Amino acid sequence: MADQEQPGETDTNLTPHAATNRALWERTSDAYERRHASSLSGQNVLSWGLWRIPESELQLLGEVAGKDILEYGCGAARWSIALAQAGARPVGLDLSPTQLGHARRLMAEAGLDFPLIEASAEAVPLPDASFDVVFCDYGAMLFCDPYLTVPEVSRLLRPGGLFAFTTLTPISMIAQDRVADTQTDCLHNDYFGMHRIEWPDEVDFQLPYGEWVRLFRRNGLIVEDLIEPQAPEGATSTYRTPEELAWARRWPMESIWKLRKA
Repeated sequence: MADQEQPGETDTNLTPHAATNRALWERTSDAYERRHASSLSGQNVLSWGLWRIPESELQLLGEVAGKDILEYGCGAARWSIALAQAGARPVGLDLSPTQLGHARRLMAEAGLDFPLIEASAEAVPLPDASFDVVFCDYGAMLFCDPYLTVPEVSRLLRPGGLFAFTTLTPISMIAQDRVADTQTDCLHNDYFGMHRIEWPDEVDFQLPYGEWVRLFRRNGLIVEDLIEPQAPEGATSTYRTPEELAWARRWPMESIWKLRKA
C-alpha cells in the first residue's frame, strides 16, 4: 500500500489548529466508527451529507471511471473504496493515522489497494494538477482553514477539474448555541467576520457566503451549484438529535458546493 507518511512524521508541519483536530480524531476515531458506521456503509455509501442523499440522485461527481480522484479528509475511505469499485483511481488523504487504520482495514476487506496519505489538507504532498476530481463529504473543508485548502484544491486540480464538498452552512453557525451545542431559532453568533470557530478540543471553519464566492474566484474556481438540502420528512441521523432534525426542516443546516476549475 502506498502510504506516503508514517504516524508522527507530519506533526511538525501541522498548523496549530490542525494539530488540535488531529489529536481530537486520534481520541475519538474508534468511537466515531462504532457510532456512525451503519449510516456510512451499505446503501449509504456514495451518499452525501447528514441525510445521506445518494450520489445517483445529486450527480455531483458524474462518471468516475478512469478518473484520478482525491478524497480530501477521507476518514475510513468508504467513498474512495466505492469509487475504486466503480473504476476510478482514488487517493485518500487524512491527517489522522487512526482514521487511516480504519481505511486500511476496510480496503483489505474489499480486496482493494490504493494510496493513502497521512497529511493535512492544508499542505498536500502531491504535485500540481494531479487530479480530475477533489471532493469531501465534510472531512477537510470543515476542519481546515479554507484560506489554505481552497488554494491547495486549485493547485491539485487539472484544468476543468471538479471540486465538490459538503459542510455546514453559515446559517447553522450563526444559529448555534455554543453552550448547548445545538441550533436554535435565535441568532447567537456574528455573521460578519466569520472564519474560525473555537471549541475546547476542536477548531472548525466557516465563511460568509460572499467570502466563499470571492475565495473561489481568486483561485480560479467557478461555482456550478450550491445545494442546501432540507432534511427529508421522517429522516433520522446518527449525527443529529430529533430537535436538530426539526430545525433542519426549516433552515439549511448543510451546504453542498460544486465548483469547476477554469
